[in-house]
Amino acid sequence: MEYILIFIAAVFVNNVVLSQFLGICPFLGVSKKVSTAIGMTGALTFVMILATLVTFIIQKSVLDPFGIGFMQTITFILVIAALVQMVEIILKKVSPSLYQALGVFLPLITTNCAVLGVAILVIQKEFNLLESVVYAGSIAIGFGFALTIFAGIREHLELVDIPKGMRGLPIALITASILAMAFMGFSGMVSI
Repeated sequence: MEYILIFIAAVFVNNVVLSQFLGICPFLGVSKKVSTAIGMTGALTFVMILATLVTFIIQKSVLDPFGIGFMQTITFILVIAALVQMVEIILKKVSPSLYQALGVFLPLITTNCAVLGVAILVIQKEFNLLESVVYAGSIAIGFGFALTIFAGIREHLELVDIPKGMRGLPIALITASILAMAFMGFSGMVSI
């Protein structure tokens, strides 16, 4: 039951992009097409779970025992950067079309504060290893859920007559804020 609560809280209540405002750059940049949003979700999910797993192990087996917790941020950034490079190489070999579709946004996962934020949050919340992986996967699913909904809305907005001054980023930001308010309706449901 605890893992279900973690899942619900991470996906709906504490959505990383709509309530914690982490990962805004890829949220706005990759949300023009649903297919690209789904591809980004897959890459981000893989990186986020793997990064959380590796950083948790490093925190508990190296940083905490040796009393060098102050190195947490720089260590986590280096681990995440290495993992993103690995994902980029794999995507280039396995799915060149997805690699081309993601373009510049794939390297942006390296600096995506959502990945670093989740790695740090699982340590702060004092989750065990399994809870950390469930939380990271749930956060990634929540990010993907919000990103895909937002991409679908943006695709639809391309077909609508919008005043010239509101086209592009202005209407995207207004749409994102309305989507964030919709997700606020879940607040109070569960807390972790």
